[in-house]
Amino acid sequence: MTTTNLAEIAAEQQLLAYNARALEPFLSNFTDDVEVFEFPATLMYQGKATMRERYTLRFADEILHCVIVKRMVMGNIVIDQERVRMTLPEGPGVLEAIVIYEAREDKIAKITFIPGKKTPGEEL
Repeated sequence: MTTTNLAEIAAEQQLLAYNARALEPFLSNFTDDVEVFEFPATLMYQGKATMRERYTLRFADEILHCVIVKRMVMGNIVIDQERVRMTLPEGPGVLEAIVIYEAREDKIAKITFIPGKKTPGEEL
């Protein structure tokens, strides 16, 4: 299997677990030292332990659901244009984002978020 396929499989598996709000299956797609950035290069946090803490809170949101608008894959990079239904500070709504996943073998080692528009009250 090629690196491209492994990267895309990891991105897809983490998406499925995200939408199921299944923490351990979600985390299994990331390296222990995963780095999470806000574009272009601001380190938000590092490590699966911190990711576990953050996503334990996020997965408590009962309306949480992500749809992929568009996906591009090149080598070990997967770029998703996403729409995420979630509880925003203003109430239920949709957050748009571009997320860049960089894989090392079959695990995601780096994530870069490019946050987009937040629309309270919007449905997916």
